[in-house]
Amino acid sequence: MSSRSPNNKFSSSSLWNKYHFFILLLAAIVIKQLPLVSIPFNWLESYFHEISHGIAAMLTGGKVLRIQLFTNGAGLCTTQGGISFVISFAGYAGATLWGWGIYKLASAHKKIAQIFSVLIFLLLLSSIVFWGRDLLTWFILGVLAFLFLLTIKLHKTHYLQRLMQLFGLLILLNSLSSPSYLLDGRHLGDGATLASITYIPELIWVLIWFSIALLALYSLYKTAKK
Repeated sequence: MSSRSPNNKFSSSSLWNKYHFFILLLAAIVIKQLPLVSIPFNWLESYFHEISHGIAAMLTGGKVLRIQLFTNGAGLCTTQGGISFVISFAGYAGATLWGWGIYKLASAHKKIAQIFSVLIFLLLLSSIVFWGRDLLTWFILGVLAFLFLLTIKLHKTHYLQRLMQLFGLLILLNSLSSPSYLLDGRHLGDGATLASITYIPELIWVLIWFSIALLALYSLYKTAKK
């Protein structure tokens, strides 16, 4: 029979406290490379991208007509009214903010992580009721809602806290890479819309969104070091 000494427990705890950001970041990078496992997290980033468009529309006097999500990680938020520039910019920037916020709030306290997980679950349910219009979108939103329901049901809030941090990093990593998909030569999407509004090339907007995501990731790294 073997036993684990208090010193070993203390050593493991110290290593986790020192390197937990890198451990979670590595786990997020690995998950992104797994074809099936990564799918729900691609949907998650897509949802936060589209809901950010919707929130921007509502905050600028418009409204959301529908949200559509697709199996390949693409999405569409149809809005009416509001300020076009703010709505178009908010998608990629908003997804980054969601990822950064989820990690930060989960890191602050276990109870805060639990409360925020409940709020996201309720937001997903609201999206199903008010903005989902097709079976595929309802299915994807249902999967995401179930994902957060599982985190809420975790008996140990410590594990919920780590899962929420992992979710935040996965959203951030997707926010880093997803703007590059706009550079496909078709001049479609948020970058093309902003280019037509401001006459600033689409590439510049892609670089801005990439920089925001990179700064958010660096901010979490600096906080973890402290």
